[in-house]
Amino acid sequence: MKPTRVRDLLGLAAFAAIASWLLVGAFYGSLPPVSVFAGASLYPVAAIEVGLAFVIRARVAEHRIGPDRHQLHPITAARAVALAKASSLVGSASAGVWLGLLLFLLPKRSTVDAAAADTTGAVVGLTAGIALVAAALWLEHCCKTPDEPPDEPAV
Repeated sequence: MKPTRVRDLLGLAAFAAIASWLLVGAFYGSLPPVSVFAGASLYPVAAIEVGLAFVIRARVAEHRIGPDRHQLHPITAARAVALAKASSLVGSASAGVWLGLLLFLLPKRSTVDAAAADTTGAVVGLTAGIALVAAALWLEHCCKTPDEPPDEPAV
C-alpha cells in the first residue's frame, strides 16, 4: 500500500471548497444556522487517532508486533492504516467544504448578520478537518515498519 499523497488531499480539498462555495452561494438563504458544534465532531476522531498512533509507534519501536496477546497484531496495524487513509480523505473533504463556506461568509460578515454568526462555526469546522488530516497522516506514518524503504517524495 502506498502512502497517502498530500497532493491528492489538497486536490480533494480544493474541489470540495469550490463546490461548497458554489452551492452555498446558491442556497445560503435556505440553510440552517451553522453551529459551533457542527464541525467539532471531527476533533474526537482526530484525538483517538493521535492516541492510537502513539500506541502503535511504541509497539513498532519495541518490536512488539506479532500474534501474541501482548503484541500488536499485524492485522490491527493494517486496519489502522486503512482508518488513517479513510480519515485523511474525510478530513480533507470536510476541510474543503468548511473552507468554501468560509470563503463565502467572510466578504459578507459586515453586511449580513447571519454570515457573521456562521463564521465561527466554519472556522471550527475548518480547523477540525485540518486536525483530522494531520492526525491521520501521523497515524499512517506511525504504522510503517522500521525496515521499510523511505517514502517517495510527496509532491
